[in-house]
Amino acid sequence: MYWNIRSTCILIFLFPLLQSSKVRYDGVQDWLESQTYQHNYQQRTLKDYDYTKYHKVDEISRWMNLVTEQYKDVVTQHVLGMTYENQTINYLKIGEKSGKPKKVIWMDCGIHAREWISPAFCQWFVKETLQNYKTDAKIKRFLQNMDFYVVPVLNIDGYIYTWTTDRLWRKSRSPSPFSNCTSVGTDLNRNFDSAWCCIGGSRNCSSQTFCGSAPGSEKESKAVMELVNSKKNDILCFLTIHSYGQLIMTPFGEPGKTASNHDELMEVGQLASRAVEQKHGISYTVGPPSVVLYNYTGSSHDWARDIGIEFSYTFELRDNGTYGFELPEDQIQPTCEEAMAGVTTIVEYVHNKHFGSAAAATVALWSTVLASYLSLLVLVQ
Repeated sequence: MYWNIRSTCILIFLFPLLQSSKVRYDGVQDWLESQTYQHNYQQRTLKDYDYTKYHKVDEISRWMNLVTEQYKDVVTQHVLGMTYENQTINYLKIGEKSGKPKKVIWMDCGIHAREWISPAFCQWFVKETLQNYKTDAKIKRFLQNMDFYVVPVLNIDGYIYTWTTDRLWRKSRSPSPFSNCTSVGTDLNRNFDSAWCCIGGSRNCSSQTFCGSAPGSEKESKAVMELVNSKKNDILCFLTIHSYGQLIMTPFGEPGKTASNHDELMEVGQLASRAVEQKHGISYTVGPPSVVLYNYTGSSHDWARDIGIEFSYTFELRDNGTYGFELPEDQIQPTCEEAMAGVTTIVEYVHNKHFGSAAAATVALWSTVLASYLSLLVLVQ
């Protein structure tokens, strides 16, 4: 540390002299800029974090650490698994501590690497939840009764690749399982054990929708399946965030296959769509992928419904193709605000269905108080 600081100070002093001289200083400027950025970044606190910008993985990781530290009364950080390139996939568990098992809302972002607005929304969701849970009675009830499991970036390898090499990369970064194929990557959202690779997925390893060598063949999707399957009896709702298309999708992507609670899923989805539209006038279409998008199987939200999770949705955020996957940063905030309204509507419905509404809870509370009061009156008489 001493040598780094000393070296940096010397170079900062010498740099103007190098610029004005004929001496070559290739690489010095880049190195200084990187050191300055790193120093400034390390000094940031959570209040300095900009939720209206896209962030690299190392910034998101540090943000997760800061969130865990600042809100340790309701946040813990856990390891979901490892990626092919040995990156740690972490998730945040958000909820009031309890001595008994709690129900769970699952949310993952960034399963497709190029969909940058997706991780941005997971960060926005965490921010809004934690900044408001002490003053917002609804959010407080959520955290009392449920835990949120939030995975800000699932496909970390692919996401890093979109920053360094190919902005529109979609898949993971694992090598092909076939010796005669040099292509890299599997579409993680075709790798789940739900009619795997039947429709809309490809066995061609060069395809954007390559489904892998088997269900759960990829470390990232396998990690999700293992944790979610272990908690499926407690998970009330499974949410996976994508872009683009402005859709709220119910199961299933397989044509002709219908969830047993399809009508309820549609009703709740429509409620969420109306909440989205009330924010900024943007309309989200509701329905199964086979109706509102295209046919495909092997997706995470279909798999979640298959294993018995009652409510399962895929959100496709802005836009409708003007910018596509390269949504400008000035649209992050309105996109996240409207998506927050939609997600919160679904969570509230699921919560109230399982735990009862706040009004019902209040009635029950006062009924208990009244009964106790009447009992005291009887004893006095």
